[in-house]
Amino acid sequence: MIILAKTFALLDWLLRRVDTFPRSGRQAVTPRLTGAALDLQEALHQANARAGAQRMSHLEAADAHLDNVRLYLRLAHQWQWLSDGQYRHVSLMVAEVGRLLGGWKKQSAGR
Repeated sequence: MIILAKTFALLDWLLRRVDTFPRSGRQAVTPRLTGAALDLQEALHQANARAGAQRMSHLEAADAHLDNVRLYLRLAHQWQWLSDGQYRHVSLMVAEVGRLLGGWKKQSAGR
């Protein structure tokens, strides 16, 4: 599925960047950001393996994890841990995952 590949690319990019965050960030915010991104990927894999109400439950969880990723990325940018260009790039990646997730939720709700 395309969303799984796009989320994997997001994870790959993100996990490489968080190593450059300041030490204080690596101890406080980085675990939350990486945890939310990993939880997103796991929820999508679980949704892919399920159907019906169980799938929707995992898709809703994935949506919540994506919201958390957005929050922590905004903080990282606000605190200048991500440059404007890096934030623009990752925001586009997150937006694409969000669009794909929204489409999957809509398709699954119609069944």
